[in-house]
Amino acid sequence: MTRDAALAAGLLGLRYGGRRGGWALRECDFALPAGRVCALVGPNGAGKSTLLALAAGLLRPTEGHVTAPARERIAYVAQDKPLHPRLSVTDTLRMGRELNPGRWDESAARRVLADTLDPRSLVRDLSGGQRTRVALALALGKRPELLLLDEPMADLDPLARHQLMGLLMADAADHGTTVVMSSHILTELEGACDHLLLLAGGRVRLDGPVDDLLAAHTLLTGPVADLAPHTVVESRTTGRQLTALVRHEGPVEGPWETTAPSLEDLLLAHLRTTEGARA
Repeated sequence: MTRDAALAAGLLGLRYGGRRGGWALRECDFALPAGRVCALVGPNGAGKSTLLALAAGLLRPTEGHVTAPARERIAYVAQDKPLHPRLSVTDTLRMGRELNPGRWDESAARRVLADTLDPRSLVRDLSGGQRTRVALALALGKRPELLLLDEPMADLDPLARHQLMGLLMADAADHGTTVVMSSHILTELEGACDHLLLLAGGRVRLDGPVDDLLAAHTLLTGPVADLAPHTVVESRTTGRQLTALVRHEGPVEGPWETTAPSLEDLLLAHLRTTEGARA
C-alpha cells in the first residue's frame, strides 16, 4: 500500500468462470488516501460490488493485488444486508459487541438505530429499511478504519436516507474513517464525497479528489470548432452549436462560453461514453 493510503490496488483483476469466463475487474490501479469519503460509481456490471468484496477480503483476485487494513479494522455492508434472521435487534448488537472486543462503540450503534426499532424485534420481521439500519449500526459499532458500503441507502425513504447519510458523514469526520460508498443516486454523493472512483467495463476510468477532477474539466458551448489539444469526454452538435465536456490541457481558448461542470455533469458524461478518460 502506498504511504497514507487506506485502500490500494495494483493491476487488480478478477475473472469469473475460469479461463473461459469473463472479467469482472481488469487492471485496476488506484490508491485512496486515508480519511477520504470515496464515491464508487459506475453502470450495472461495472465491477463495483466485486471491488468492494475484494477489498473486504471476501474474494481472492485472479491477478494483481488489493491492499487494505486487517479485516478486524474493516466494516462491510453488502447490498443484501446479510443478518441472522432469528436474532433480535438486541441480540444482533450483542453479537457485534462480543465479536469486536475492545473496539465496539455501543453509542455509535445506538445512534443509527435511534428510537425507530423495537429492540426485541426479530431480524426476519424487519422491513428492508429497518434491516439497513441494523446493518449500518453493526458497521459503525465496529469502529472501523475502512467502511465499505454497497448501495447502503437503497431501501430507505428519502428522509431516512438524508438523516443516515448525515450521521455517517459526521461520524466519519469525527473519527477519520475512510469510507468507500457505491451508489446509483448521484444526488446522494454530491456534497458528501470528496474522492471519486469511476468504474466502467471492469476498469478504472476516473480516480482522484472530486475538486481536482471538476477543476480539470470544462463545459463548452458555442460554434463547432477544433477542440484540440483538449480531451473531449462527450460532445453533442445541434446545427452549428456545439456542447462538449472536455478535460482541458491548459487554458481553454476559443469562441465558446465556458462553465464549470457539476459532479452530476461530470459523472453522466463519463458514464455515457464507452471509454471515458482516465485521470
